[in-house]
Amino acid sequence: MKKTAIQDLFAEIKSTHNPGKIATYIPELAKVAPHQFGMYYQPVSGTGFGLGDHKQPFSIQSIAKVFSLTLAMQLEGEALWQRVDVEPSGNPFNSLIQLETEHGIPRNPLINAGALVVCDVLMSHLSSPQADLLQFIRDVTGLPQLSFTETIAHSEDETGYRNRALINLMRDFDNIKNPVEEVLDLYFHLCSINMTCQELAQGFQYLACHGRRSLGGETLITTSQAKRINAIMQLCGFYDEAGDIAYRVGLPGKSGVGGGIIALRPDQYTIALWSPPLNPKGNSYYGMKFLEEFTTLTGTSIF
Repeated sequence: MKKTAIQDLFAEIKSTHNPGKIATYIPELAKVAPHQFGMYYQPVSGTGFGLGDHKQPFSIQSIAKVFSLTLAMQLEGEALWQRVDVEPSGNPFNSLIQLETEHGIPRNPLINAGALVVCDVLMSHLSSPQADLLQFIRDVTGLPQLSFTETIAHSEDETGYRNRALINLMRDFDNIKNPVEEVLDLYFHLCSINMTCQELAQGFQYLACHGRRSLGGETLITTSQAKRINAIMQLCGFYDEAGDIAYRVGLPGKSGVGGGIIALRPDQYTIALWSPPLNPKGNSYYGMKFLEEFTTLTGTSIF
């Protein structure tokens, strides 16, 4: 794979018009400069490289749900799937209608309702949920400096009306066991983590390496757990655009409304992108456009 070809593709995407819109419903995200665009490519062996604003920290938002899911699978095992499903939603990530129709069982752990159930599960297992979850994320990514961003967590708390509706509906169906506001607080802090493209690409190596920190390295989760998380990302990682992404890109991954995307090809690489303006489905416009062209250029779709 030639670095120059990826550089040319990055420059080509950046030169095109971006019709996306920043997620202004979270006030702190509305303050981000929309022109920024970064990419970091990290092979499972060898040195990675970045382009554009790849060293600029940004709010990873829903991408962090993969980390909380990883820990919940470790702690809860198969019992987790009695409270949250593994099916694509086919609906917006904060849909109330689907949740009520399905009796308070979220379609998957990567939409908001599913991630709230995961946070509730973690609260039942962890003695200090915020500190323990953050330490786990630091350990699994190999990034000891990661922290929650209080301004973003507070901003989400102030405007989290839909998330409060989701969690109270699930509480009514007895699918939330801990105090609602405490679960919400953990969820808002989870989504507040800032990372750079480089940190994100390096932090997701464990899912490209079958649960190991690197190929042949330290085991962080089982091979089966890594396989299942990748499958859930492939099916559910891009909200109700997951089918289109499977068709056009063909990589498991996860997006966030902060404009970040992580994607990976098992045994080969992870790739992180960031561009704040989002398409109508809530995914980074430039990020999605780049990934489609990237897998075509490199022939590295999993299909």
